[in-house]
Amino acid sequence: MHFTDFDPETFLRDHWQKKPLLIRDPWNAWRNPLDPDELAGLACEEAVESRLVAHAADTDGDRWAAEHGPFRENRFGELPPQRWTLLVQAVDHYVPEVAALIEPFRFIPDWRIDDVMASLAANGGGVGPHFDQYDVFLIQGLGKRRWQIGATCDDKSALLPHDDLRLLAQFEATEEWVLEPGDILYIPPGIAHNGVAVGDDCMTYSIGFRAPSRSQLIAHWADHVLAELTEDDRYTDPDLRLQGNPGEISAEAIAKLHAMVMERMGGRNAFARWFGEFSTSPKYPDIDWRPDAPMDAAEIRRRLEAGATLVRNPASRFSFVQKDAGGALLFVDGECFECSEESGAFVERLCAEDSVATEPSLIKSEPAMELIRTLVDRGSVTFETDD
Repeated sequence: MHFTDFDPETFLRDHWQKKPLLIRDPWNAWRNPLDPDELAGLACEEAVESRLVAHAADTDGDRWAAEHGPFRENRFGELPPQRWTLLVQAVDHYVPEVAALIEPFRFIPDWRIDDVMASLAANGGGVGPHFDQYDVFLIQGLGKRRWQIGATCDDKSALLPHDDLRLLAQFEATEEWVLEPGDILYIPPGIAHNGVAVGDDCMTYSIGFRAPSRSQLIAHWADHVLAELTEDDRYTDPDLRLQGNPGEISAEAIAKLHAMVMERMGGRNAFARWFGEFSTSPKYPDIDWRPDAPMDAAEIRRRLEAGATLVRNPASRFSFVQKDAGGALLFVDGECFECSEESGAFVERLCAEDSVATEPSLIKSEPAMELIRTLVDRGSVTFETDD
């Protein structure tokens, strides 16, 4: 599926991180990529992150309950006829048809994309009025959902007391739409919103975008720098001179101490390499995607010479940074691979496309073949004919 009536440049100029946008069915032919029963089945899997959110309204006010998966298969038969929502994270990791929903949105850089969350709701189901700290495209897959948009919120906005849900204590809708299959609602960070299913079998796909906070970047980057330092790397002052007041920390000392820190913290190339590894780290690092048995280099070469296509694992994250001296740093699932100019075109295609057919010249390159073998062994890529 792809867009036929959507202009990314206009969207980025007028709406991205600025204001919400309702996009009425821009697809060439919308098809819901996942059956409700299949989504419920995923929520029963041990490795899959899922939640059930139920809502009841009575004389004591609204009551919200959250339950975390994995769920028993018969759990869904026990649910009430209305006012519940099942949410399953990273469905794109497991269902290629859902992963394909990301492709039309790749006018946003890949490192910003988080995952595709899918939800299934009974009539009246929702997760309550809330706000997110990231951009999100909400695609209506099946059924109908009423979306309300409210004010801009921040960490000072009052929340209801709840251990698992961050629900706004006050919400007043300023705009409202009912989305039908194929419709999309874009919501920037900080905008209050509330979605409620209109009828049963309401399925929504949420494509979320990562936005690291300044504190996250500083903390993780500092941890990385600290891991590479030694106890012997200390302040020295062999040029120390007598000063008038021993209680003063001199300007010279401050400058030297500051430079001592910034010299290691401010290296742009080192930061770029670290961020490539940091931003491509797997969402669920404990899941092992490696094949049952490693494939030797001769078998990989035979398959490529026969015209086999390499396919990226939807759960893997790929990015690259061009090196000043030529070639590129390829980042895959938190690992960095130094690539020469010889394999640069292949690296760029691998980051741009879900599947790549290798050129004959690349098959003759030993560094390129070693890279492909490593990625196959790690489960980051496979061959199109494999499961």
